[in-house]
Amino acid sequence: MSVYVPSSWLLINEKNKGHSNHGPSIFGYPLSIFFIVINEFCERFSYYGMRAVLVIYFKFFLSWDDNLSTAIYHTFVALCYLTPILGALVADSWLGKFKTIISLSIVYTVGQAVLSIGSINDLMDGDRDGTPDNLQIPVALSMIGLVLIAFGTGGIKPCVAAFGGDQFEEHQEKQRSRFFSIFYLSINAGSLLSTIITPMLRGVECGIHVKQKCYPLAFGVPAILMAIALLVFVVGSRMYKKVEPQGNIMVQVASCITFAIGNRFRHRSKQFPKREHWLDWAREKYDKRLILQTKMVLKVLFLYIPLPMFWALFDQQGSRWTLQATTMDGDFGLVQIQPDQMQTVNPILIVIMVPIVDAVVYPLIQKCHINFTPLRKMTVGMLLAALAFVVAAVVQVQIDRTLPIFPEAGTSQVRVINLGNDKVTANFYPDGRSVDLSSLTWTEYLNFETAKLNSTNNVVITNGSETLNKAYPFDGKERHTLIITNRGRLQSQLLFDGITEKPEQGDNKIRFINNLDVPINISMGGTDFPYVSFFSATNYTNFQRGKKSITIHTDSYNCTTRSLPFGYGSAYTIIVEGCEGNELKLRYVEDIQANTVSMAWQIPQYFLMTCGEVVFSVTGLSFSYSQAPANMKSVLQAGWLLTVAVGNIIVLIIAGASKLEEQWTEYVLFAALLLVVTVIFAIMAYFYTYVDPAEVEAQLVEEENRKREKGLPLPEYGSTAQTKM
Repeated sequence: MSVYVPSSWLLINEKNKGHSNHGPSIFGYPLSIFFIVINEFCERFSYYGMRAVLVIYFKFFLSWDDNLSTAIYHTFVALCYLTPILGALVADSWLGKFKTIISLSIVYTVGQAVLSIGSINDLMDGDRDGTPDNLQIPVALSMIGLVLIAFGTGGIKPCVAAFGGDQFEEHQEKQRSRFFSIFYLSINAGSLLSTIITPMLRGVECGIHVKQKCYPLAFGVPAILMAIALLVFVVGSRMYKKVEPQGNIMVQVASCITFAIGNRFRHRSKQFPKREHWLDWAREKYDKRLILQTKMVLKVLFLYIPLPMFWALFDQQGSRWTLQATTMDGDFGLVQIQPDQMQTVNPILIVIMVPIVDAVVYPLIQKCHINFTPLRKMTVGMLLAALAFVVAAVVQVQIDRTLPIFPEAGTSQVRVINLGNDKVTANFYPDGRSVDLSSLTWTEYLNFETAKLNSTNNVVITNGSETLNKAYPFDGKERHTLIITNRGRLQSQLLFDGITEKPEQGDNKIRFINNLDVPINISMGGTDFPYVSFFSATNYTNFQRGKKSITIHTDSYNCTTRSLPFGYGSAYTIIVEGCEGNELKLRYVEDIQANTVSMAWQIPQYFLMTCGEVVFSVTGLSFSYSQAPANMKSVLQAGWLLTVAVGNIIVLIIAGASKLEEQWTEYVLFAALLLVVTVIFAIMAYFYTYVDPAEVEAQLVEEENRKREKGLPLPEYGSTAQTKM
């Protein structure tokens, strides 16, 4: 999770001059800013809370595969970082900050509400089978909601902090600085709390007809928080100082660049003398101050070209890394962690690492007489992000070793369970394979070519005294369980498991086989399986982790016991054998192993990524602002947000086009791409020369004063006060 510092935080708003704020104050601060801080806390809770569970929602509620879930997630994030440019233009050139915040907050709130409604399964589940009758309806509602949210959150992003800064007078610089610190704290508090709480809400079981993960609650609470944010902001409206829109510098810069390119094209003939810089072709329309400032900005923006690759890796914490966590064990002893809660590691580490890096690491490097320039820090940050993905690949390899192997196209898997008292032999024809089983034993899943199983009398079972010929239909890409017993007579039954992947969301799939001579009623963890006859099985049913109370009821007795502790993502066939006193006797057949790789193994990759963020993101913003004129910082902020958007677009392109079957290879691919880009960035940084904008600005002022005094034309301006990296 990355929190971006708006450029307006670092500026004294020149437009405030001449305006006086007569609103109420408390402790020397305008009372209006407290409404703004509360608004920001609620909005960040709403955004990050919704985003924390989004990829899980795509995969398990909308039933999208990992690649589509990842692609749509990053499309949404990219849109969230493209729309701030639009929001800044609307606020500065048309509506003003206050009206822009109000208008887009309404859009934002509606979007959250639409997304929440789209996740209510009971509204669209007419047959009450636990899934929407028409999946296109929740998909359409979800997409509409996300587009509205993207325009809302992105549009207000550049406005709220700047609007807060507008509330202060020129002599309140100290209070303004403290306000931005409090504002930054509210952002982190809202995002951290939401990424802890919202996954917990998602994990709650809810529903009128069918109990399932409570996405309406997980999305509904952020929607309510956004409504509260809007309400709080409106309540304080009478206290705000509202500065009228006075144009946006980004429009001027874009116009200057466009005119320079067009003018150069019109004068491309050799008869026109060359100019020192291509932007000098804007001289006919724009003053030299704007041209020089635009040159300085473009010099920094050129360095931004390799940066999207960092964000392509960084923002996968909310997609690929969250999906990776769904196949891991969230048992941390006293605490059970949901897969989407692992994202909280990043903001927690940010709070810890930022002061450590600033107060300990950087001073130590300085004492070692190492010239650790900002661009070198950013290079190290990119290398750390690449290393984080290498670690993620290693973790993925360990996970893959624990995953079950499911049948591929043209093959079938069969497990044989002997429920009888005698030894049996099962022969499969025309494959020719046979298995021998003692009483109450079973095989692992055996792989067969489906075509070689589907023939007349394809299974022959014998126990020495009896022989049973069966012609069972085996399906391709499916698992089957063949149960055999000799109680009363030799008989068999083929069960279709219907499991082709690990149980979703860490649930455990449990089914029962009745090996008693009488029908029984089974209860487990509040779920009833009525009238299970002898030698029959229930369907698989989802249960959450932990021990469960299991009770069987017959016409003559009841038996109860506690199950073994189920983990995350397992599947079991439980054989009911009988009762000894009041104690129930059970046998557990593990169909799918529980997740055994702990989510704690993700902490190293989060640690490396967070360290990379600290030295890359924070340093990058600071460097950018130090290299641009004061009135151009909003242009650099727009460029910085654009690198985040492009990074997410890179992910969705690779996720959509990648033919890699193994997830660990994709992690290695991203790490390799970032490594190559880092080398390119390091070369660009080596040839970059640092500029002191204040000194350049002073030179401009001095030259302009000289012109006014002597009536001389303003001379050509070159770069000054430069130092080599």
